[in-house]
Amino acid sequence: MADRYQLRLPALRLTQGQHHIYMFGVDGKRLDDFTTVSRARRDDDGLQGYQRPEVVAHIRAIRRYLESDGAMLPNAIVLAFTDQVSFDAAKTDVGDDAVTYSQPGELVIPVDETCADADKPAWLVDGQQRTAAIRDADLPEFPIAAVGFIAAGEDEQRSQFILVNSTKPLPKGLIYELLPETTGELPARYARRRLPASLMTRLNTATNSPFRRAISTPTTPGGYIKDNSVLKMIENSLYEGALYQYRDPRTGEGDEDSMVHHLVTFWSRVYEKWPAAWELPPRKSRLTHGVGIQALGYIMDLLTAEIDSSQSSFVDVVDDSLELLAPFVAWTDGFWRISPGDERRWNGLQNTPNDVRKLTNLFIQVLRQPDGTGQLAIDTISEQSS
Repeated sequence: MADRYQLRLPALRLTQGQHHIYMFGVDGKRLDDFTTVSRARRDDDGLQGYQRPEVVAHIRAIRRYLESDGAMLPNAIVLAFTDQVSFDAAKTDVGDDAVTYSQPGELVIPVDETCADADKPAWLVDGQQRTAAIRDADLPEFPIAAVGFIAAGEDEQRSQFILVNSTKPLPKGLIYELLPETTGELPARYARRRLPASLMTRLNTATNSPFRRAISTPTTPGGYIKDNSVLKMIENSLYEGALYQYRDPRTGEGDEDSMVHHLVTFWSRVYEKWPAAWELPPRKSRLTHGVGIQALGYIMDLLTAEIDSSQSSFVDVVDDSLELLAPFVAWTDGFWRISPGDERRWNGLQNTPNDVRKLTNLFIQVLRQPDGTGQLAIDTISEQSS
């Protein structure tokens, strides 16, 4: 192939006021031939460029997805063209009812494989990580959708970059609700949360669950328990706690029915022990606050990591332990006596890793020393129940 040639791509020109934008498809593997990235930097002349450096971990995650079966990138990248790029409109019959704002034709892009990046005819405004992943992927080709416009200069490119990247992202709560109904490969950060999100959804909808309609999500706006607090509690248990016993370590999946039964059984005992505190929002109750949900989640793991919720001893272990904790909780009033010299009002504990750890440790200390012997109370309970 010659060093210099024209790339002609079928395209649709859309007229928006005084501007034209061009919609077309292109093999992502060929983008490097005519596009470059304007890196944000400062020199003696001030700010130059507008793009951040490549995010290696993000690119790696996209690449893994692209190399999986059924990969698809439906969202278009955005390119800013110099005036080297032109559009050849196709001849069409124009009737009285013809659309005038849309015109088919060919986008003509000059390619010079020997030119420097700064002289290429297209600049990548949005889609840097995706195009880098396509570049690195072990694939012969990967066609993608693209939208382009002819920019007057870098100032216009920069303004379009800000506009494209300042749109509001999807709320995380909505993403968590969508995950259980999603199939196919997902980025690692979402794949890890698909099972916890599925369990949370079932807790929020099951008729026998104390969490029923109590978890605040986009589809349950009347809920008062934060979805992220419940997700963290479930994740901790799945990977290091009581729910791990129901997982298949090879696949990461597991017996969801048993997991839900375990969660419902434990938290139903919590509800039965403190019903008034359970029905109050977090600002009025530390039981439904993130700090309470997570701390009791750790206690669930400590008490039941080796007990299947179908065993008759399960409820006895939980009830006896919650009875030991009862004199020491301050869900809605009073004081938490965390440790000598650390006493907090009932609402003085916050949903921070440090306070979650302190409350968990308080509960563990109570369970270890109920009668001054230093013996772990839950061990004694478990022995009696077995």
